[in-house]
Amino acid sequence: MSSPWFGAVADDVTGAVDLAGEMAAAGSPAVVVFGVPDASIDLPDVDVVVVALKSRTAPAGRAVSESLASARWLLDHGVSTLYQKYCSTFDSTDEGNIGPVAEALLGLRPAGSASVGTPATPHAGRTQYQGKLFVGDRLLSESSLATHPLTPMTDPDLVRVLGRQSTAPVGLVHHETVRRGAAAISAHAERLVAEGARHVLVDAIDDDDLVAIAAAIDPATALLGGGAGLATAIARAHGGGSPSQPPGVAQGGALIVSGSGSERTREQVAAYPGPVVTIDPLNLGDVPGRVRAAMQQGTVLVSATASPDEVRRVQAELGVAASAELIEATLADLVRTAVDDWGVSRVIVAGGETSGAVVEALGVRMLHLGERAAPGVTWSVATRKGRPPVALLLKSGNFGGEDLFTTAWESAP
Repeated sequence: MSSPWFGAVADDVTGAVDLAGEMAAAGSPAVVVFGVPDASIDLPDVDVVVVALKSRTAPAGRAVSESLASARWLLDHGVSTLYQKYCSTFDSTDEGNIGPVAEALLGLRPAGSASVGTPATPHAGRTQYQGKLFVGDRLLSESSLATHPLTPMTDPDLVRVLGRQSTAPVGLVHHETVRRGAAAISAHAERLVAEGARHVLVDAIDDDDLVAIAAAIDPATALLGGGAGLATAIARAHGGGSPSQPPGVAQGGALIVSGSGSERTREQVAAYPGPVVTIDPLNLGDVPGRVRAAMQQGTVLVSATASPDEVRRVQAELGVAASAELIEATLADLVRTAVDDWGVSRVIVAGGETSGAVVEALGVRMLHLGERAAPGVTWSVATRKGRPPVALLLKSGNFGGEDLFTTAWESAP
């Protein structure tokens, strides 16, 4: 069995699945491993291994220790290209965790290395220009991410944002240099590092820019980082391996659960034509009973998705962390019951934190990537010790078209 050539440490579950799914679609078979890996993980013959952590909003010390342990495991398993996967909208706070994790992972690279990359993922509407991040045609600070309940992104200047998280200088390769090609990018980045930068962000507004960046960076002497866009360009440059097929999934019921408060998920919830069970954290009632009854009408959407005003109302009553944990636990327990007791074998989950809670509740350690339902949204098959495989579509809140909850089933395993 050959060793994987690419290994990524991701700071949340849906980001990990996004990256692995896009690389698989580019011809590099991939799996996602949940939590810090250990000797019990039996890797299949794949090119790409992505470790999915729940470290985006964790205390910096925990994020660093878990990321380091995961990266060491990947390197021990033969990975030659190490990648720090963070959100394409750079979701973080002034305390981290992108900067602290990057500086820790640099300790695993050769002396004098720098972290180099970009969150830009053009197919998802994320671009970086003059160091500023755009969501569609809006600055990050003018998008819905500015009011994110956990990581409000009010500054679009990523050099400033990363600089506030880091102990070392941050440099920028401007777009005019990127347009001159890989050699120009490489020379500019090397000059920035020689001047003291330990982190280099690179502008990118389309896939051609990502191709040039991928060609410019030497993975043997740098820590690569960013969103799924750059990783996909790296996969295409590397060339495809032998395709791997995910395990089969038995026929069974289907379920949708949504804990995301993003604008796009609110649109998807509003557009869903089937039965909907709404979750109110202040008045849960008999959630399993209501869902079980609604399943007689078709595939049920169980939604804790709410407007920003409603989210603030609940947070004021329960607290920010407690309200999020209550929603995650309620939806995760429901999915576990549906899969283990009701015969549900295919589940769509909207929201990164909710996806992490569902994976943990189901006891999943590994996902095998399958068909894409939409850019950045990929079906997978979860293998569980002593239990049948289950198909999961773990969706970042901001991804997918308005009709995703209806159309995604067409590509389900």
